[in-house]
Amino acid sequence: MAEIDEASGLRHGFAEPTVGLPGSRRAVVLAAGRSERMRALTGGGSKAHLHLGGVSLIERAVGRLLAVGIEDVIVVVGARSTSVERLVQRIARRGVRTLLADRWMDGNGASLAAAERELVDDPLFVVMVADHVFSDGATDELVAACRPSVLVDEHPDPLIWSEGTRVRIEGGRALEFSKELSALPVDCGAFVLSPAIFEAQRRAAAEGDASLSAALCRFAAQHPIDALPLPAGAWWHDLDTPEDVRAARLSLRRSLVKPADGPVSRLVNRPISTRISMAIARLRPNPSAISVIALLVCAIGSSLLAFGKGIAGGVFVQLGSVVDGVDGEIARLQYRTSAWGALMDGVLDRIGDATVVAGLSIWAVHDGMIGASWAIGLAVGALTGSMLSMATKDRIRALGMREPPEDRLRLLLGGRDARLLLAAMAAVVGQPVWGLVAIVVTTVATLIARLVSVARSVDPV
Repeated sequence: MAEIDEASGLRHGFAEPTVGLPGSRRAVVLAAGRSERMRALTGGGSKAHLHLGGVSLIERAVGRLLAVGIEDVIVVVGARSTSVERLVQRIARRGVRTLLADRWMDGNGASLAAAERELVDDPLFVVMVADHVFSDGATDELVAACRPSVLVDEHPDPLIWSEGTRVRIEGGRALEFSKELSALPVDCGAFVLSPAIFEAQRRAAAEGDASLSAALCRFAAQHPIDALPLPAGAWWHDLDTPEDVRAARLSLRRSLVKPADGPVSRLVNRPISTRISMAIARLRPNPSAISVIALLVCAIGSSLLAFGKGIAGGVFVQLGSVVDGVDGEIARLQYRTSAWGALMDGVLDRIGDATVVAGLSIWAVHDGMIGASWAIGLAVGALTGSMLSMATKDRIRALGMREPPEDRLRLLLGGRDARLLLAAMAAVVGQPVWGLVAIVVTTVATLIARLVSVARSVDPV
């Protein structure tokens, strides 16, 4: 990870809420189905146990809700209820509990009805389906909605459209929910509803249809439901078949590439680190331990550089840069981000930077490529530039100043990912001095460009 604010890596614990809710709000996660079409992956068990990125589907659904500020989550269970209840108990956090739906076999509307006593006094509450997976930010606007709402995908891919529940929308309101509609949008299995949904469910069940879609149709006839489109760039998957799971894993891995990544991270490091993260996620490694491993790998490379082993040292330095991305990826995959972890990751990164610069400098002096005074000067310049690159960015943000266009600044290769790659490339070709010079030039250029950009945005006194 390029800088501390781009790091997520990190100790155990769910992330801080990312949206402001209009008040304390509760949520229901429907996890009562049979999972018949997933038998090849579940062995006949509940797909709530199915893992994506080292996290079970039920933990991922709960973690998503807690991450956006929900304080009380009710997991409705039915089929194989004992195993799902045990799973929820193992992942339990304060405010997470299970509720058995006696009539779950009638349909997911009947499963929701089991929570009526819990929610009858709530003006609004969130309803999500446990086997739907969402990208970061996909449900934020919905969860914060102040009126009954449904999240809809206006541009579903053909597979989702063929199996999803379609929605008829007029004037921004969802009026009808059915798989038989020819309308393009489909609902994403995420809603904000009021207790009136329970009376609508009773009417639908009395007419012979206990599905959630039937209840929503009757609810919509008397209570407006806002149709909120899936945010641009967001994605979701309804996991009904093994093919759906494979598609979700691919989307999940690709989502680990962050918008703040520089060109080196995006084109060189992430294609490797994200595959490592997905491969080891089931082991649930401690993200902080991975941060330490990344430092150790970098230190090994630095030691090799000090002994003049340019090729081996360069390979280890670049490998350390790749592993440095895994800690944050694991933390985001498993809702284990924390401010402490980010702080420690930044500290370890700075130590790693110092060892690499020291390794290059010792090599250059030992082989007579440069005098000790010049080596010390370059080392100080390289370390000062790398530290100020982080410090100025954080200070600008802390002071509430207008942030410069970081996407353009990253092209100057002053980020940590680029610095380590430049050091590794210089080492491989046997030019440690040029590695030091490259670090000084790129970090100082980035620093100056950032300060100039901020200065131009400041109103004159």
